[in-house]
Amino acid sequence: MSSTQDDSRTAAKRVRLSREDRLRQLLDVAWRLAREEGTDALTLPRMADKAGVTKPVIYEHFRTRNGLLTALYQDFDARQTAVIDAALESSEPTLEGTARVIASSYVECVLAQGREMPGVLAALAGSRELETVKRAYQVEFIGKCRKALAPFTGSKGIAQSAFWAILGAADAVSHAAATGEITVEQAQAELYEIIVATVGRSLAA
Repeated sequence: MSSTQDDSRTAAKRVRLSREDRLRQLLDVAWRLAREEGTDALTLPRMADKAGVTKPVIYEHFRTRNGLLTALYQDFDARQTAVIDAALESSEPTLEGTARVIASSYVECVLAQGREMPGVLAALAGSRELETVKRAYQVEFIGKCRKALAPFTGSKGIAQSAFWAILGAADAVSHAAATGEITVEQAQAELYEIIVATVGRSLAA
């Protein structure tokens, strides 16, 4: 039997995935590769080898290494958004309950991704792709927090600068917990106190 015939039979046996399913498969492979070998291993040729697909398939989905890393960041934020949305829907309709949900779910999402996310961010540092995507998700998160906390704030609401401070604190304590510098409980408690204090300042304004 010729090698061409062998190749044809092998190709026929491959499961043809939709573009969406293929992207999900590739992202799962990328997260696993980052976890097992580190972010430096995330090259498009290495991805093709680990995923068992041809290089053109990888390049079609991500184009560049930065494209792959940006897709991982988007995947992380999409899951984080889904977790926070679900948690807010089932939270107690009080300031304490809302603040607790925002704090706990944000930290838990970062922890769920382990050390991979800081590596992805470090690899993308300074890239235009990351800045554009990250800014969009940050603004979306702030809008979500503003809406959730609105029933408990003063008539003037919370200043935009205060929400950026909350977001900065959320990133800082979450990453500190991910690296073991503080405990998960300490990170969640600190972020909770910051959110409640911010709302308190709006009532005093």
